[in-house]
Amino acid sequence: MIRTCLILCIGVILIGSHNPIAFAEQSAQELSRLALEECQKGRIADTRDVRMGHFERAEAIAERAIEADEEYAEAHFALFCSLGEQMRIDGPPSFSSIFGYNRLMSELNRTLELDPQHIDAMSSKGTLLVKLPGMLGGDSEKGEEMLHEVIKLEPSAINARLVIAQNCESRGEHEKALKLATTALEIAKVEKRKDLIPEAEQVLSDIKDGKISD
Repeated sequence: MIRTCLILCIGVILIGSHNPIAFAEQSAQELSRLALEECQKGRIADTRDVRMGHFERAEAIAERAIEADEEYAEAHFALFCSLGEQMRIDGPPSFSSIFGYNRLMSELNRTLELDPQHIDAMSSKGTLLVKLPGMLGGDSEKGEEMLHEVIKLEPSAINARLVIAQNCESRGEHEKALKLATTALEIAKVEKRKDLIPEAEQVLSDIKDGKISD
């Protein structure tokens, strides 16, 4: 009886801690989905430690997804997502680690190489082009063009609208910025995006208060 209970307990622990053996039996598609779910959980978690735990698990699962199928674009995007969230966990992304930055961009570029119209990857690439300095490959004009393309392909895109809204406000296009940010917040609420609603509210508030400058 004791031995049986012990075996059952070990089994429960292994399942609850994302058993590597179980992962080895899953497809790249399923593993990628699980990794992105971990990223999503991390974004809405209340504490830093819990958030980091989700992002680190997402990284481990995404790496297994790539091992299962290196040519599956979503697996590379899941790894990009987990790495990016870890880099920005304490605020704006920190690119102090050249290795970390290069690895991040490598996964994003590989995603787009495998699937040029991967909406989330396009949105992420456009955002980075807008926000990164020129020395790190930033190109605000090119990035904004990519984000407009994202909205054409995915009319409910939220992040793309927020980034363009910030750019518009910095150029003095206040009404356009206000409209984009308002629409982004409305979409986030309709889709119940708990991870994006606070960001949309903040961007809209900053635009209304004139806190965004070039």
